[in-house]
Parts: sequence; C-alpha cells; structure tokens
Amino acid sequence: MIPDIRISDYAYNLPEDRIAKYPLPERDSSKLLYYNDHKVSEYIFRQIPDLIPEQSIMVFNDTKVVPARLHFVKPTGANIEIFCLEPIDPVEYNLAFASTSSCSWKCVIGNAKRWKGETLSLYNPDSDENLSKMNLRAVLKDRDERTGTVEFYWDDGSAFSSVLEKCGTVPIPPYLNRESETIDIERYQTLYAKIRGSVAAPTAGLHFTQRELDAIKAKGVKMETVCLHVGAGTFLPVKSQTISGHPMHREPFTVSLSFLKDLLEGGKNVVAVGTTSVRTLESLYYVAVSCIEKGFPEDVSQWAPYERDYSYTLSQSIEAIVEYLERNSLKELKIGTRIIIVPGFRFRVVDMMVTNFHQPESTLILLISAFLDGDWKRVYDYALENGFRFLSYGDSSLLVRNKSNK
Repeated sequence: MIPDIRISDYAYNLPEDRIAKYPLPERDSSKLLYYNDHKVSEYIFRQIPDLIPEQSIMVFNDTKVVPARLHFVKPTGANIEIFCLEPIDPVEYNLAFASTSSCSWKCVIGNAKRWKGETLSLYNPDSDENLSKMNLRAVLKDRDERTGTVEFYWDDGSAFSSVLEKCGTVPIPPYLNRESETIDIERYQTLYAKIRGSVAAPTAGLHFTQRELDAIKAKGVKMETVCLHVGAGTFLPVKSQTISGHPMHREPFTVSLSFLKDLLEGGKNVVAVGTTSVRTLESLYYVAVSCIEKGFPEDVSQWAPYERDYSYTLSQSIEAIVEYLERNSLKELKIGTRIIIVPGFRFRVVDMMVTNFHQPESTLILLISAFLDGDWKRVYDYALENGFRFLSYGDSSLLVRNKSNK
C-alpha cells in the first residue's frame, strides 16, 4: 500500500543564515552529530574513525560531478540555461561522454518559454578563440513540463566530456543562492570521485580526507564503492500535499559482483556514506526480487517496497543477483532505481549512515525519519540548537539505525 504521509509533518524552520554557503577551509573540521539508541552526542568529523565498528563494511558512492550547467544565447540575445541530466543518445554515460560531434541529453531548461526551437549558440562573451572553434550549438527536440531533450553539436572533434569541462560550470545547488566559483570545482567533489555522471554531489562524502580514509581502513573496516549517478531530481521540491503524489526520478547505479559477494558473508555492520549509497544498497533487495521471480533484474519502481510483503531473506536476494551475474559472465550489476524511502520502509541492508542535514519537507527528511523510526526531530532540534551548519556544504551526522527498525 502506498504510504499516505503528509509532507507538512516533515517541516522545520531553517533560517537562511544556517545554510552553509561555502565549505569550511578543511573538509574534516566540520561538526559531526552522532545518534545512537535515541541519544545524541557531538564530535568533530575527523573523529569518525573512532565511531565506526571494527566489524563493518563501509560503502562510498564514487560518482563524479560533471560541469553540466551550460549557458546559451538565442539569435535575439536572450540567455537560455541548459542543465544536462542524463544521456538519451547514446544512452550509456561513457559513450555519451566519448561522443565527438553530437549527442542528445535529457535536460532542465531555464527560461524555457523563450526558446521556440531555434538553434542556440554557446554564450561566449569574451570571444574565446577555442570556444569559437568548438562552435557548440543546442537544438530542442522535444519538451515536457519539467524537462526537454536537447541535441548538442560541435565542430572541433573534442569528446563531449571535454566540451563540458571547457564550456560548463559546476551545478551547485540552487539553495546556495550564488553562482558557482573556483572553490566549487574542488570542494563540490568527493576525494574519491571516479566515475563521471552526477549533476549533484553525494555530499556526505565531502567531509572525508585521506586521513579519515586511512584511519578507517587501518581498523580493518572493509571499504567498498558503489556508483549511483545523482540526478537533478534531488533538488526538486515536493509540491504535493502527500508523498503519494510526488514522482521520483530514475537514477542509474552500478554494484560490482565482488562487493555483492562481500555482502553475502554477513555478520558485519553496513555503514552507508550518504543517502545515495543507502538508496543503492536498499534497492538491491528489490532488484533481487525480479531476479528470483522473473529470472532477470529490472529497475526498481518507486513504490516496490510498499506494494506487498516480501519473504525472501537478504542472503537469498543477494545470492539471486550473484547467480544471475555469474550465469551471464557479468562483473557488475548495472540497473536503475526510483525507490523512495519513507516511514514504514523496512531496511534490509544498511545499519549506519553518514549524512548531512537536509531541507525541510524533502524526500531525504522522510528517509532519515524512516531510518530513525520517526525520531528525526531529536536530531534536527539538536543540530539547530547547537550551531550546526545545514545542507550540502554543512556539517555531518553519523546515525545508527534504531533497534525497532532492524
């Protein structure tokens, strides 16, 4: 049954001055709120290795943010902003980034009503010679309420990844209320970012330096990576009065066969770094259901966890995916998810979570409430009363799942 949850029940007052507009000088100097068994305590992020149990698997999202925000001009001089979301043709990210003359992307279009279909040219106010030689153009192929399909053309033979690097800007969140700056190129990216594709950073990972990563590894904690490319839907507000009216966007993710085999060993705490890692890990169970019942994996639909009761154990589900991959000589699972995690969700994989502090009335607040069995206000009240900084460049938390949700 689709949960009937009022979004207004997940509101809180977030003063503008509590939103961190810029990162701190040192990544790991942020505050760290620690929640365990309904108790809240406070640390500095560089102390996080002391709080991770030795018998743990810690999971990081190694997606890399691409400079996906592009500015174009109409022949009349009007500015049109195009924000690339996901590739359409070619549909694979690596192939789209390797394209050397054209490709199509699903995009969010700013000032869209002023774009009547004419070919746009890249905004190049300084007449940069290299950009002029590239001659990047955009053609609108179709449009719906929120997005459109845009075909890009360019002349210099560069890979589209290079086109974005030269022409695009870092797509920092709109709630920062500023343009992207030089500092964002480095700091709106995790230290371990590897695979291009996200238009928003998995911000829980922004706090880690090599010091923490080395200290966690030295404890014998197994460190694993998944890759979920974060879409712009993460910025979209919930406009419906109840969560049942909010459509979740699809996000592609990849999990290696070797990691799935590590999960099968069991007996270890699974610590997810960020809500993107949580959504990836918890989606695995429902991918497995399709492997068991249909013989092949399918994308996870938004409401799959709530449609019926599932009796498969976690081991059975992971074994089903492993068996499918091995039968088809695949080294990794590549699939998509629209999963939404709200109160009433049954967690099957994740025991602890590293995460920042999220916007009021957002799907991520609902995820936190589900993880803490409704106790999210205790965490947020403490953070508001004790000077924590909020949102993407803000402070961090380490949350231990309540026993009642295990």
